[in-house]
Formats: sequence, structure tokens, C-alpha cells
Amino acid sequence: MKQLGEAINDSISDSEHIADVISRIRSEGYDIFVVLEATVGFNKREADSSFAQPTRIGEPELHISPQDANFLKSLRISVESKPGRKNEKAA
Repeated sequence: MKQLGEAINDSISDSEHIADVISRIRSEGYDIFVVLEATVGFNKREADSSFAQPTRIGEPELHISPQDANFLKSLRISVESKPGRKNEKAA
């Protein structure tokens, strides 16, 4: 992770284009600072597969409150109850 951060920093620092733009901004009398934020995530791969497949268990339940139903109705969206599904009342 540290090496990746250093590689990104080096790439930005070594860029002639970025250095040129920063130089022009400074020549106009401005101080400049650049803050970049990157989110990098890691997941361990399984030995037998290069991509983990999500598992889906059953069909998700849809809970619609009376307020939700009224809002959808105002948008001319109808929601029909299916067997096994129920609407919940808002607390």
C-alpha cells in the first residue's frame, strides 16, 4: 500500500505538464497546494478463481410504507403486492 502511494506521488511530482501549470499559477502571484485523495481497497482472491462471484440467497423483500406508496402514486408509479410480500405501516 505504501509503495502504491509513493508511486502515485512520484508520477504526479515527475509530470512536466503538472509542473508547468503550477509554475504558471505561481508566476501569476498565487500560492498553490494540491490535495489528492484516493481510496484503494484490497480483497484477497480465492485460489481457484480470479473473481469472487457474489452469492444470492432467495429474493429480496420489498417493504413499502404508506408514505412510500403515496409518493410513488404521485409519480404515477404503481406497486402491486406479490404473494409473500407485505407492506409495512410506518411507525
